[in-house]
Amino acid sequence: MNIITQILIGFIAFEHLYFMYFEMFAWETIGKKTFKSLPPDLFTPTKGLAANQGLYNGFLASGLIWSLLISDTIWQKNIAIFFLSCVIVAGVFGAVTASKKIFYVQALPAIFTLICVLVL
Repeated sequence: MNIITQILIGFIAFEHLYFMYFEMFAWETIGKKTFKSLPPDLFTPTKGLAANQGLYNGFLASGLIWSLLISDTIWQKNIAIFFLSCVIVAGVFGAVTASKKIFYVQALPAIFTLICVLVL
């Protein structure tokens, strides 16, 4: 993969590390600022659910970072394709079930990056 594609994958991995952080450790602060449509009293009882979701975002970030560390170019590309596809599915599902903004923040950058992985 070329450097541009690697930077894009790194950005998406960083984004998911941030999601992991605020869902696992800052749900009651950053979560309230991010999901303003939810009632403030909902954040404390859903802290465990958010942490579980954050763990999954950590797995996505780990897979993307792993793809950058693989020396075999074929496997590097295959692993990147798999984890970017997972991010896209999660982003589309989140857009349909929670907020359309998730599509633009999560799925669209992953779609663009996946295209770059496939084309460049």
